[in-house]
Formats: sequence, structure tokens, C-alpha cells
Amino acid sequence: MSSKTVSDQLVTMLVQAGVKRVYAVTGDSLNFVNDAIRRDGQIEWIHVRNEETGAFAAGAEAQLNGIACCAGSSGPGHVHLLNGLYDAHKSNASVIAIASTCHSTEFGTDSFQETNTIKLFDDCSCYNQIAVTPQQFPRMFQATIQHAIHKKGVAVLGLPGDITDMHAVESPTAMQIYHTNPVIQPSNDELQALADLLQEHSKITIFCGIGAAHAHDEVVQLSKLLHAPVGYSFKGKMGIQYDNPNEIGMTGLLGLPSAFQSMHESDLVLLLGTDFPYSDFMPVKNKIVQIDTAPEKLGRRAKLDMGLCGNIKDTLIALLPLLSQQPDGFFLKKQLDGYAEVKEHLKSYVNDPGKKDLIHPEYLASRIDALSANDAIYTVDTGMTCVWAARYLNATGERTLLGSFNHGSMANAMPQAIGAALACPDRQVIAMCGDGGISMMLGDIMTIVQYKLPVKLIVFNNHSLGMVKLEMEVSGLPDWQTDMVNPDFAKIAEAMGMRALTVNDPANVDEALSEAFAYNGPMLLNVITDPNALAMPPKITFEQMKGMATSMTKLMLSGRMDDVWKTIESNKKHLKELL
Repeated sequence: MSSKTVSDQLVTMLVQAGVKRVYAVTGDSLNFVNDAIRRDGQIEWIHVRNEETGAFAAGAEAQLNGIACCAGSSGPGHVHLLNGLYDAHKSNASVIAIASTCHSTEFGTDSFQETNTIKLFDDCSCYNQIAVTPQQFPRMFQATIQHAIHKKGVAVLGLPGDITDMHAVESPTAMQIYHTNPVIQPSNDELQALADLLQEHSKITIFCGIGAAHAHDEVVQLSKLLHAPVGYSFKGKMGIQYDNPNEIGMTGLLGLPSAFQSMHESDLVLLLGTDFPYSDFMPVKNKIVQIDTAPEKLGRRAKLDMGLCGNIKDTLIALLPLLSQQPDGFFLKKQLDGYAEVKEHLKSYVNDPGKKDLIHPEYLASRIDALSANDAIYTVDTGMTCVWAARYLNATGERTLLGSFNHGSMANAMPQAIGAALACPDRQVIAMCGDGGISMMLGDIMTIVQYKLPVKLIVFNNHSLGMVKLEMEVSGLPDWQTDMVNPDFAKIAEAMGMRALTVNDPANVDEALSEAFAYNGPMLLNVITDPNALAMPPKITFEQMKGMATSMTKLMLSGRMDDVWKTIESNKKHLKELL
């Protein structure tokens, strides 16, 4: 019998998998795992204040470094993991989640803090089992790790507290962890059929998602051969936008009219590595080709003329030699001219910085872009900060952008910044937080302080749930229960030991950002922004215009004329577009 415990075995296997730290709150059923990590010394235990923060942080680290781990103790501890694990799983982040639970002898007895981990985590995992004997543990944990790595998702292992201190049973085969990097591309016949189809059309738009991020050079080469403009999703932006002479921006709810127009005016749209969720923005009258490593995703957002399974870089490397230069560049020039107009229009939103206590969020985002490092990691809260990041942060080829882009959770930016700072200690980490988002997870400012992480928290403090407010207005509803009575976030951060400033004058934005970015430690900027700034989508429907008019009328009839006037004053530029 081994002198090692199951907890020791767990730590050994995590080290072999490349895990550097475990995000968790220790306690009861996790205590022996905690002690094994302490004694081994090769893995860091990151004591978060809320397990949800730990799961978000692990998801961010996995997206940056390939693998990460979080844990939750019996019952409430691992239940807190759920929201962050949903986000990680939808982001294809390789996260190992250890869900310790009550003693195996208590299963099925409604014991204190008993949960059914199989049922609980089934919808947010690619592997989800519970080990109830030391004999099972090593093979199950190997399967957990391998699923997380190769399925690119969350893999959960339930671990009863009494098992953690039992003697480990050695399993030589289970102690091997495999990392593979296969070449995935369509068959030769499929590639030739794709090449023939592309050569038949002169009006082609390429649209890229996160799956094309590592194929930047191949995408640019393809776009030049085809004279094809290149749009991208929010997740694909940082990998595709930079050094790309044919890029035309994003489409979707946060996007720009240029990409929307190009896709709809094309004869053929080529979707590369994207599972773009907004089908309302997808054209329906042209031919569509989709390439993805996950064939089950083909055609679920649009009617395809061709669907192919392949890694985008591998596929384009094989495809490019089959293509010849397209002679006609008229379509590309038209779309690039349209994009130039859109970019010029965007400048008008940042040329006006706003006024005291009403700093324009577009201006703030543009100054973050201008003053931050060339290799900065940005994390953005879901909501209006996503809009400003999408439109005003620019890719350099070295920057990274993280957010809850598929799950759409609030309160993700600050927790993800924790994981990013630990994963990449030599890079600048900037969290663009909404006031609603940071309010949910305020306690984990203490985690940033405790581990001396040089994270910069930029709070877009508009005293409202801005995106929800806009959603209600375009639906014809007067905004209600979207206003927020906020504390002084700077004073709260200072009370927790973090340097902080409140910025309420646009004239002070550059100075405050420069100070924060130069400071060698954590810092929070509480920036008072205009709550009435609107984020207009690339396609504005009659129903949305009607809804906004109805909403404004209801506000006037209920005596909220001041709110109507503030909305008009803050969005004169948008209103000119509609008239």
C-alpha cells in the first residue's frame, strides 16, 4: 500500500498536467487537499473570497495558458463554482474542477451539505464523475484531466471528503497525461470543391471567429487573393484586426454597419472558426460556407452551401495553393470605403469627452486603448463596457481580450483579471468593470490586494444597469429598477488596501489613467460616466425605433421629462444618424 494519500496523488497529477495553482476557499472536505498542496509546494493555493471568482479566474488562466484548476468544498462551496464554470465551458476553457463533497458513507441520507454533483454539474462540463474509492480515483482523475485538455471544456471530479485522506492506490497508466496537437483539415476533394466555389465569385466576405485567431497571416493572404473584406466576431477581434489591410470591423449587437453591410452585399460569405450566435445578423440570400473544428456546429446558425471540418490554420495552409489571384477588386474597395466612413464617424464620439460628472464612456475607452501597453490583457464586464471595448480597443497582435462572451454573465471582469494577472505576471492587466458587475463581487478586491496583483480596475460608473436600460427602451418599456445607488468605489477600495482615485472630470482622464498604468501595484479608478450614452447596433430596425419612441413617450407621460431630455442631449449624434 502506498504511503501517499489520494490528496497527494491528486496534487502529483495536477503538476504533471501543468497546473500552476488552484483557486478555492478551503474548508471541511477540501482540507486534506489543501494540506497536500502545501506540503508539495509546486502548486499555489489562491484563496478567493467567493468560489465563483475562483472559477472565473481559472477560466481566464486556462484561456491564456491552456489549463487551470478550481475547487469548491462540500455543498455551498462547489455550488458557488457554477456560474464561473458555465462561462469557462462556453468559452472552451480547459478547466479542472474539484467538487469535494460529504463523506461517501453519507450519500443518499440528506446529510449536512450533501449535493448530487453529477446532476449539479452535468450541463456545464464535458466530463463529470465522482470517485468513491481510492481504486477509482487515479483513472477517473486522469480522464478528468484528459477531457479538459482535449475537449477544451470544464471537467469535474466529485471527491468525497473521506476519500481524500485514504491511502492512494497506484495506477501506472493513469499517471500519464497526454498533450496532442493534431492537424485537422478537410479532405483533398473537399478542399478542391471549396477552391472552385471561391474562384467562381468576385463578391466574397470572410468572417472570422476565435477559431481563426491563430491563422491571422493565412486569413490576410486569403483575403488578398480573393479581394475579400474581413469581418470578425468580438472574440476574434484581437487575433484578426491588426495588420490587416482588408478588415472591416465587427457585426452583431456590438458591431458596426460596415461588416453587416459587406456580409449582406456579398455573393458568398466564408465563416472561419466562428459559432456566431446572432442569427438575425446573418445574411440569408447569399451562399455561405462554414469551416470549424467541431462539425456538430456546422449550419446551426445559417443555411450552408458547404460545411467543412477543419482547423482554420491547417485548412487555409492547404487551401491557399489551390487558389489564383482574383482580378476584380471593386467590391473590396467599396466595402473599405464604407468602413473608412464608419471609423470617421466613431471619432466624433471620442472628440467630445463629455463634461463634469458625465464623462463620455466612448472617450474613456478610447483613452484606455491609447495609453495601455502594446501587450495588455483586457477583461470586460458584460453590458455597456463590452460595447465600448468592442468599438474602441484596438488589436496589436500582442493584446488579449477576455470576457463572458458566450455565457454573458455580469461580474466577470474583475475575477478574470485575477486569473490573468497570475497567469501572465509580466503583462499589464486592465479590467473594464461596470458598476453593476463590480458590485456583485466586491469582496474579491481583497484577493487582488492579498496577492499584490498589479491589476488596474477601471469602473465605468454610470449609476445604472446601462445595457438593461437600453434593452427596455428599444422594447418600448420605460426603464425601471435599472438605476443604482452606488457607494464610493474608490473609498471601498482604499479601505481594502488598494490605491484608488475618483475621476469625474474628462480633463483628468488621461492623467488618472497614466498614473494607474504606471503604478506598480493594484489600483482602482472610479470614473463617473454618462448614464444616457446609447450603443446603437449596426442594423436599426423600425421596431427598435418605434420602441424607443414609445419608451420616451411613456417617460414623458409619467412625468420623467428630465430623463427624456438627458437622453436626447447625450445622444445627438445617434439621433442625427436616424433622421
